[in-house]
Amino acid sequence: MTAFLVPSMLTQEEAVEIRVMARRGEGVRSIAKQLNCSRNTVRRYLRDGAACRYGPRSARACKLDQYKSYLGERIAQARPRWIPATVLLREIGNRGYDGGISQLKAWLAPMKRSEPEPVVRFETAPGKQMQADFTHVRRGRDPLIALVATMGYSRATFVKFTTREDAATLCAGLREAFDYFGGVPEHVLYDFVPGNKIVVLCPGAFCGQPA
Repeated sequence: MTAFLVPSMLTQEEAVEIRVMARRGEGVRSIAKQLNCSRNTVRRYLRDGAACRYGPRSARACKLDQYKSYLGERIAQARPRWIPATVLLREIGNRGYDGGISQLKAWLAPMKRSEPEPVVRFETAPGKQMQADFTHVRRGRDPLIALVATMGYSRATFVKFTTREDAATLCAGLREAFDYFGGVPEHVLYDFVPGNKIVVLCPGAFCGQPA
């Protein structure tokens, strides 16, 4: 009789824990060992969380296609400088291109944004800062929300599951996080969604504990 391996099914809480542990820098082997599941299961949940629902559409042929190789070479030669679209349009126009500048600009746009900015690591002293934010695990009639608090220096993380996202829940969750970490940081950074503002909370004033 042939045996079939059935992929492990994790709870919503375990799926969130996988993402939290991965963000904390733990490897697949360590996560699988702590959650008592296979490494393939951990990889599958990490992969599925970032998967897109729809695949990219196949590109349609356009007048610009036969000039893309030339344009790519010109852009590579000019880096780190950028050649304006009007200059490139004139160059490929001399080579026979009779299309407009709109499709040229559309094709150039992602190449112009492809230069990543240098990553600057933001360091904080021990006990100086903690980041806290709500994340939606499940929406709908039976919502599930997680308050994730992460220490800025050690990257140690505390997670509390709840069904509410208000000031009272935040305050109670922060108190539990302080108990879990065994102390109170000097500042708590909270991502306040309306207006995309970052709010700096003083734990002493917000939760009635000494800073």
